[in-house]
Amino acid sequence: MSDFFQFESDFVDSLRCIPMQVRMKLDTCGVKLKLTHWHQFTQQERQALVEMPGTTVQESEAYRQYLQQLVVKYTGTPASELPIDPHPAWIDANVIVPSVWEKAREFGVSLATEQWAALSPAQRFALIKLSRPSHENKNFLSALKEFQLI
Repeated sequence: MSDFFQFESDFVDSLRCIPMQVRMKLDTCGVKLKLTHWHQFTQQERQALVEMPGTTVQESEAYRQYLQQLVVKYTGTPASELPIDPHPAWIDANVIVPSVWEKAREFGVSLATEQWAALSPAQRFALIKLSRPSHENKNFLSALKEFQLI
């Protein structure tokens, strides 16, 4: 999974921000990586985190171990760990996450369950992340367009 979304195009060359595919792996392996940690990594280390697989339990564990080694290398202490959701919302193609539905409505978009189901898990993950109140949300509309939801 080394494909980036178009709405990430302003930073993927430098990897100055954590791309969605890495954020998805973070949620899957249960590590809360801060942007300050990410900025301490070399370009090669960031690229390795982009390219490493993280879909199976074994891959996620290897990803978590490698990531924590990097954080400890630069900070002296591991990153916080989070509980891993055994049934993450982005996997469920039948239920539109309320924050996504509400954020879409802010832009005058009414999402149908069929549209949600047609998205890939990575696309659903991105919309969930971009719709959270704690996120700056500037790419939500771009993501809706990119995913052909408007």
